[in-house]
Amino acid sequence: MTHIAFYTHVLFGVALTVLALLGTELMRRYGRIIDRPNQRSSHVRPLPRSGGVSIVLTFLLGMIFIILLGETTLIRAQYMWGFVSSAMIIAFISLIDDIYNKSATFKLITHFIAVGIVLATGIVIDHLALPGVGYLELGLWGYVISFVWILGLTNAVNFMDGIDGLVAGCTVIASLFFMAISFYQGSSFVYVTCYTILAGALGFLFLNFHPAKIFLGDVGSAFIGFTFATLAIIAARYDASHTSFLVMPLLMFNIIYDTIFTLIRRAKKRENLLEAHRDHLYQLLVRSEFTHREVALIHYCMAFLQGLGAIWMVLIPGSQRAFVFIPFLLIQLAYSYFVMRRARAFIGDEF
Repeated sequence: MTHIAFYTHVLFGVALTVLALLGTELMRRYGRIIDRPNQRSSHVRPLPRSGGVSIVLTFLLGMIFIILLGETTLIRAQYMWGFVSSAMIIAFISLIDDIYNKSATFKLITHFIAVGIVLATGIVIDHLALPGVGYLELGLWGYVISFVWILGLTNAVNFMDGIDGLVAGCTVIASLFFMAISFYQGSSFVYVTCYTILAGALGFLFLNFHPAKIFLGDVGSAFIGFTFATLAIIAARYDASHTSFLVMPLLMFNIIYDTIFTLIRRAKKRENLLEAHRDHLYQLLVRSEFTHREVALIHYCMAFLQGLGAIWMVLIPGSQRAFVFIPFLLIQLAYSYFVMRRARAFIGDEF
């Protein structure tokens, strides 16, 4: 990249960030979608939500930019439109949910439809590199794995959006690393897409970091999870970078781990997995007298370390890349042990 191109990209990124900030401020001032606290909330006063609309609009601007750039940036039309249309479906349905508070079953069904559209357009992971096996062709199992992956990350990010700044900050960090890695490996489409998500999330974070003035809402959190999950497959198969599919699971590992840990724990207690609660690890930490700011910063540190791990991952042979998850799994196990001990001490019988 020439110096002129570099500065052009930086200026474009700054412009998108400012637009996202202004869009978030407009949603804060004039949006009529209010999140009122209840017994399961982590906030104590009504605040506007659906600030994620600004992230979605920034993404759309990026897609228009990609189309205008022409053949050097585009992936095949069927993948491009499958990706964009399904992402917009997720955003629209999630906005409806923010307005009308639809049931968890309604959301899950609409997520199924959006993921189905992605798979129908051919955006499916077709192989994985595994230790001791090498490159494993997945065949029809690729559809199953892709479905679970996209649906799972969409809802994992949605579940983790419960305190000020956590998801938005982790999105900024994950976008930054995925953008840098894919660009280094020759990307155009994934690079520019991450660029727009990074700008949108950063602009939003200015008003969402503790004490938050506006919340992301389902329209933002579900959209981010869905877009990241789908982009991981596109980067591995259809983008010029052919970035390892395992990079995105590593970049989002703290969010994925918290979700799986909480689901297993609640299933063992025979609780309704679709019912709202405050038992995620990050929520237990807040209930144990950590501030929103402190918990968010802990997750930012995790996300940054995962980003460094992702750089390490792409520099080693494919069959060894899964081993990179081991130190991060140990970090999460130590973190969950600390949180559970602290929760038992501070929450007691209620916990």
